[in-house]
Amino acid sequence: MKSFKLSALHTLELREVPAPTLQQDTDVLIKMGAVGVCGSDLHYYTTGRIGDQVVEYPFTVGHECAGTVLEVGSQVSTVAEGDRVAIEPSLSCGTCDQCRTGRENTCRHNLFLGCPGQVEGALVEQLVMPETNVFRVAEDFDFGAATFSEPLAIGVYTVQQSALEREHAIGILGMGPIGHSVMLPAVDMGCRAIYCTDKVDYRCQAACEAGATWAGNPSREDVVAEVLAREPAGLDIVYECCGQQAALDQAIELLKPGGLLMIVGIPECDAVNFPPHLMRRKELTIMNVRRQRGCVPAALQLIARHRAKVDNLLTHHFAFDDTEAAFDLVEHKRDGVIKAIIEF
Repeated sequence: MKSFKLSALHTLELREVPAPTLQQDTDVLIKMGAVGVCGSDLHYYTTGRIGDQVVEYPFTVGHECAGTVLEVGSQVSTVAEGDRVAIEPSLSCGTCDQCRTGRENTCRHNLFLGCPGQVEGALVEQLVMPETNVFRVAEDFDFGAATFSEPLAIGVYTVQQSALEREHAIGILGMGPIGHSVMLPAVDMGCRAIYCTDKVDYRCQAACEAGATWAGNPSREDVVAEVLAREPAGLDIVYECCGQQAALDQAIELLKPGGLLMIVGIPECDAVNFPPHLMRRKELTIMNVRRQRGCVPAALQLIARHRAKVDNLLTHHFAFDDTEAAFDLVEHKRDGVIKAIIEF
């Protein structure tokens, strides 16, 4: 079968690889239908690493994926041959202290699709996953929408962890797919005010169209002054979704005393800075987000309720043979791209 592999920085090569087979009675063999290009995939494509996770070439990335069941193990009961499925890419051990206490997302032995040193990714024609990682979707769910359940589950989990309430005023800094994945559940619950920022103008426009109270470009305007003019007391929660030091600095200024900073974005650098005295005086709380746990079904339900909004985020579609073009487009944020989908 065919697989796209990173062979060097900014280089994806189409190669022949062995087709996978079922190894366990609980395994599911899936024919890939679509793969979404994620920001973490881009980190590996452009820099070859995220923190201490360094690519050893050649390596297959990709983890936002969906497809059709080709074969199931003898103990599989939740899906059957021919079913359309969304895939959760995180493989937890189920036995460590974290898994036993319901924290599968911080599993001590976690393996993740397309993560260097762990598991080869989803840019392949066929994939085997455990039944617990496969979620049946309706026939009218196209594969692109199903792949979006992966980032959206992170957004749903983030909003849950932040204990967002309808009367809150919030900020979302960085309106790529993860920023929109945080925004959709906030809009769905009727959050009072949502302020968004992004350095790309069309993403600010997309945020407003999706329900933002206000959106601005920090490269051209003082977003802190603009937001505080509308919310003089400050914001209850800020979700940092772009992994940028400047956004973290803005978040600290935007938050009201007792506010909460949710760090969702993945920085390209190894360290970031915080102003300890301002944080102490405001008594701010900082919470990190590690993927998600148990939120795929809720994400799929959210997609079903807001299908038009999700389809608007899936801005570009590429054939599997054009995978490198998809990565190049997303890297350079051309042509109004928010989420690029690679289709098989």
